[in-house]
Amino acid sequence: MKSLLSASLLFVALPASALADDWPQWFGPQRDGVWRESGIIDKFPSGGPKVLWRTPVNRGYAGPSVAGDRVFVMDRKALNTPEAQAVGARTGKKQGNERLLCLDASTGKVIWEKAYDCPYTMSYSAGPRVTPLVDGDRVYTFGGEGNLICRSTEDGEEKWSHDFKKLFAVKTQTWGFAAAPLIHGDLLICLGSGDGSTAVAFHKVTGKEVWRSVSTKHPGYCPPRIVKHAGRDLLIIWHPEAANALDPLTGKVYWSIPWKIRYGLTIATPQMIDEEHLFLTCFYNGSMLLKLKKDESTPEIVYRTERASENKTTHLHGIMNTPVLRDGHLFAACSYGQFRCMEALTGKRVWESLKPIALEEPVRWGTVFVTPHEDRYFLFTEKGDLVIANLSVKGYEEIDRAHVIEPNGLDLRQRDIVWSHPAYARKCAFIRNDTEVICLSLAKE
Repeated sequence: MKSLLSASLLFVALPASALADDWPQWFGPQRDGVWRESGIIDKFPSGGPKVLWRTPVNRGYAGPSVAGDRVFVMDRKALNTPEAQAVGARTGKKQGNERLLCLDASTGKVIWEKAYDCPYTMSYSAGPRVTPLVDGDRVYTFGGEGNLICRSTEDGEEKWSHDFKKLFAVKTQTWGFAAAPLIHGDLLICLGSGDGSTAVAFHKVTGKEVWRSVSTKHPGYCPPRIVKHAGRDLLIIWHPEAANALDPLTGKVYWSIPWKIRYGLTIATPQMIDEEHLFLTCFYNGSMLLKLKKDESTPEIVYRTERASENKTTHLHGIMNTPVLRDGHLFAACSYGQFRCMEALTGKRVWESLKPIALEEPVRWGTVFVTPHEDRYFLFTEKGDLVIANLSVKGYEEIDRAHVIEPNGLDLRQRDIVWSHPAYARKCAFIRNDTEVICLSLAKE
């Protein structure tokens, strides 16, 4: 359930910038969810933003990434032949393949594609969850069944790979492998699985394992995150049993805060509220705010939701979206799609609204992905709407809305949804559903 699960939004600052950034990974170039390009429209033209191209794809939750003149997106083709169905009935594995597509960013034309056989064992089996990660001339993919592959961006040639289920002798967790890998210097840091290998780092060029750390039965779905604190880098690994801070170069555990998360739903990206406070949120268990110490001692719990509930909520109980931060307040969709404003340091709720997702009544797992841009926000809803809005303590102010893509995925209640995070680059939005990826121009004329 992430990108599907991965899917994950964070905002630390709102600097105006003329940089024409790529969107080469989950959460953008600085992995903070902020879009920094200038020259972007204030409102949509009549009829909505112009569609520059459409390219057919198969099913999947993994959002696109954009680097230079190329777009990378993963999907999956299920095999429904009588032979495949017979194998599936015998083994319990859904037959099919995962695929990486490399597209021309200007035209959407397929430059190359690479597919590999990948029977699925997880729930929500539409396709891979993790946005491809581009670093220089390499693109990294992490499939739903734990296939980590490094390829050449030029032609898709495989440079190295690891099968996490074999490497760590584990089974796929309920909703698959869904946490986006992180580049830190020469390291590629991943959420692994198993005893002593919940976090693992590889040399990004050779694929050689550098370190492994942390033990838990289920790793969860939360992407590894680097935060700055007291003059050093902390690698935050949040799994369903605890929030942990590690030395990213060695895997040494600095501290750990136990927190038992129902159904393993650690998804949203942890974020720093200021120089000393770290915020986490999840669907059932709600929110936790930690005050970090300058040394390696255990942080103080400022507040933590006491009652684990999906509908009688206290703080923020988001499923896939990470809250955005502005003026000391957090903004995010809660457990049933109620978009909320909450004081970050106190947990006090300020307001809520169903308008961002355009819900008539609360809907379980209602989701919207929010991307800060200058002094306003772009919201992409699970209904396939792209929205420009202002968020403040005064409330939600919608500037414009356009329906841009069909929500042709299904959740467990057979509700039409699209649960993939867009990429914002080249003054465009790159958005996918279960049948196509599209490029929308958001440039001022």
